[in-house]
Amino acid sequence: MTLLQHLVDNTYRKFRSQTANLLTILNLGLGGAAMLAVLQGQYGMSVAFICLAAIFDRLDGKVARKLNIESEMGKQLDSLCDIISFGVAPALLVYQSVLYQFSTAGMIFTIIFIACGAIRLARFNVTEQEGFFVGLPITAAGCILTVSHLLNDTIAAPAFMWITLALSVLMISTFRVRKM
Repeated sequence: MTLLQHLVDNTYRKFRSQTANLLTILNLGLGGAAMLAVLQGQYGMSVAFICLAAIFDRLDGKVARKLNIESEMGKQLDSLCDIISFGVAPALLVYQSVLYQFSTAGMIFTIIFIACGAIRLARFNVTEQEGFFVGLPITAAGCILTVSHLLNDTIAAPAFMWITLALSVLMISTFRVRKM
């Protein structure tokens, strides 16, 4: 084997081993972009970024399993990225577009959503479940909260407090959801 072949093979192996983590970082980048879009008042862009983050979140696990590159670090990285993309970004979106009207109460409901998402992810990382999730996954909760924003003109503002609270409780509940 020549030096060039060795370098190419080594680079390919390193890249391949990090493929899922790169997809996870794309998820994080889209979550960050969603938050920045909210801060600029571009709520539609924020919704799009969170939806794209969900696609990359779905892909990273599939790629890790398919390439047999699952790792404890990848699992932890995925959770850290998910709290941004499906915890903080959707909560900020709904807070800035609706919940701000309720002052301190709106802030509290927003923080409860983020905290329950973090608890959900921590519980997921320290328990072993084969074939099912315990509680509503944060990706689902964050996407539901994000999509509910699209009904801003249809749903009364106080309903968003209840939607946020219901999703929070569902994330930390103990019902089982079959993995797909």
